[in-house]
Amino acid sequence: MPLSVDTLIIGAGAAGLMCAARLRTRSDSTLLLDANDRIGAKISISGGGRCNVSNRVLDPSHYRGDPDFIDLVFRRYDNRWLTQWIESRGVALQCEKRHQYFCARGASSLIDLFARETGGMRVHLGETVQSVEGEGPFIVRTSKRNYRTKNLVVASGGLSFPRLGASDIGLRIAESYGHSIVLPLPALVGLTLQKEQFFMKELSGISLPVVIAVGGRRYEDQLLFAHKGISGPTVLNASLWWDRGEVTIDFLPDFDLSRLKGPKKVSTLLPMPRRASRAFLEHLGVEDKAAQRLNARDRQRLALLRSYRLAPAGTFGYSKAEVTRGGIATGEIDPETMMSRRVRGLYFLGEALDVTGELGGYNFQWAFSSAAVCADSLASDQ
Repeated sequence: MPLSVDTLIIGAGAAGLMCAARLRTRSDSTLLLDANDRIGAKISISGGGRCNVSNRVLDPSHYRGDPDFIDLVFRRYDNRWLTQWIESRGVALQCEKRHQYFCARGASSLIDLFARETGGMRVHLGETVQSVEGEGPFIVRTSKRNYRTKNLVVASGGLSFPRLGASDIGLRIAESYGHSIVLPLPALVGLTLQKEQFFMKELSGISLPVVIAVGGRRYEDQLLFAHKGISGPTVLNASLWWDRGEVTIDFLPDFDLSRLKGPKKVSTLLPMPRRASRAFLEHLGVEDKAAQRLNARDRQRLALLRSYRLAPAGTFGYSKAEVTRGGIATGEIDPETMMSRRVRGLYFLGEALDVTGELGGYNFQWAFSSAAVCADSLASDQ
C-alpha cells in the first residue's frame, strides 16, 4: 500500500526546504523527498561554500522571465523578509561586494537552520522519483516505495550540477500534466569559442576587467580565460541572455587609446597582463613596438579591443552551469499560490520554472520566495 500524506515535496534544495520549514506546524502530514543522501546539497557548494542567499538590489530586471509574474511573488516575499527570516533564526549574514548577502559562517549554517526548522518532519533521502500519475490524490512512484498525496510540490531544481543528482524529473512531471516547457539550457555558465578565438585558450588562468554587451544588457566585471573558452562573472551573466550570434566585449574599459604614445612598447601600456596584451596584438596583426611608431591602421586595429565582436560556439554545459534557464511556462502557474492552473494540488517552485536570475543571490532569493508563497497556499488549504 502507498504511504499516504497530505503534502509531498519533491526536492530538499533551497525551495523545497523553505516550503517544508514554513509548513512545520503540519509536519505530521508533510513529507520531504530527495534523491540525494543529504539535504541542501547544492546549497552546500554555492558561493564557494558560503552561499550567496540574496541581494540588496531586488527587482525583476535582474531576471530572465515574465517580470509581472516575478514581481507578484516578490511583493509578498522580498529580500528584506528573507534576510530577517534567516537572521532571526541565528544565522548571521554579511553583505559583500556592496550588495550581496552571504552566510557569515558558511553554507553549513544555513543547512543546519533548515535541519532544525524541518525537525520532526518526515524526510526521506536517497529516493529517486520515477513517475507521477493521477490527481487528487497523486501517486508518486520512487526507487524505493510509492506514495499517495493530496498536494504535490515539485521543487526538484534544474539540470545543472548533475553530479549532485540533478535531473529533468520536474519538467517530465509538468509535461505529463500538459504544461508547456520553455527550452531548458545551461545558464550562468562559461562560453566556448570559435576557431578564430582559440588563441584565448592559451591565456587560461588570466583574468581582467571587461564590459560585455549582449541582448540589450551590459555587464562590467572580471572575465576569466579558461581552457574551454571564457568564463568569469561577466561571461556567466552574459550567458543568461545569449541565445546565438555575437556578444561585444570591451577589453579596455575606461582606457583612452590616445594614451598610447611615447617610446614604451604597446604591450606594456595596455592595461592588461603582458601575456594577454601580446596575444591580442598578434591576433590583431599589430606589431608590439614603441607606441610612438603606431600608424593609423595600427590604431584602427587596436580600437577593436574596445568593441571586440565574438560569436560563441556554445557553452561549457550543465556540468559547469550555475543554473538552468527556461523550464515550466509561468503563464500556466498562479503566482498567488504557485499552483498549476491546469491541475489542482500540483505546485511548481524555484528553478523548475521559467525564471532565472543573474549572479548575486538572485536565484536563491527566487527559490525561497516562491516556496514561501506556496507554503502560504498549502497552510490555508485545511
